Formats: sequence, C-alpha cells, structure tokens
Amino acid sequence: MQRSKEVQTLYQAILKISSEDECSRFLEDICTIKELKEISQRLAVAMALSDGKNYAAVSAETGASTATISRVNRCLMYGSGGYRDIIQRLREEENGNGDQQQSFEK
Repeated sequence: MQRSKEVQTLYQAILKISSEDECSRFLEDICTIKELKEISQRLAVAMALSDGKNYAAVSAETGASTATISRVNRCLMYGSGGYRDIIQRLREEENGNGDQQQSFEK
C-alpha cells in the first residue's frame, strides 16, 4: 500500500505514545466509539483464530460477522504479518516473556 503523508504522520504519532492512558486518550480522540469497537473486535477475532478456533466459535465469542472473521483470517494468512507480530508480543507479555521496556504501564 502506498502511504500518504497523512498516513505516515499517523504512524509516527502512534509510535510516540508512551503509556496505556495516553494511548486510550489519543484513540478516543481520533476514532469514533464505533471505530474503536470494530478495531478491537478485529484484534479479538485474530487472536481467537490464531488459537485455532473455528468461525462459529469466534463469532459466538466476539460477536463478529462471518464476513469480518473471513477478512481477518485472510489478513492472518496472506497479509503483511501485522496481526501475527502483535499477537505474538501480547502473548509473550501475558506469559511474562515480553520486553518490559515496550509494555505500557498499567
């Protein structure tokens, strides 16, 4: 995907976030409630699919439509690896193996 200057600026802004609270405030300002719910649902779908759950189980667990599940699955299978990288980091942190320097303070 060709990145516009605006998209690059957004990426840079996200990289400047230094805490979970700051992240929350930024995302609440920049996204609508609906957008935040949709993005968080897609991540939940990706995590469930990466756990090996089938579409019916993922839909029941997340409330996502089969179209959303299919789209996320395509990204997991053929995308740029963004979901896989972040899921791996989240799981490492859950298991106490994550880089503490990168995690947000709670």
